Amino acid sequence: MGELSLQDAMQQFLKHSRLKNGIQAVRIESLWEEIMGKTVAKYTEKIEIINSTLFITTHIASLKNELLYQKPKIIERVNEAMGEIVIREIVIR
Repeated sequence: MGELSLQDAMQQFLKHSRLKNGIQAVRIESLWEEIMGKTVAKYTEKIEIINSTLFITTHIASLKNELLYQKPKIIERVNEAMGEIVIREIVIR
């Protein structure tokens, strides 16, 4: 049986675990200000991932509108920051 580094073992575990979406959401939240800027990050209330869909929650109407127009760019930025294709769709709430 081959030996795995701890990092490789964790990655394999997460790849097949139900925890993967939650962990990816936490990673996106930690990078959110860097990806979208301070103003967007400040008024984003919640970020979650369900089946490759990123749900972004904000109560600021003008920000919702802006995010709707930027969906393709947000998907591209998030996936680039994550180093893999994590997000395929975005829902703004």
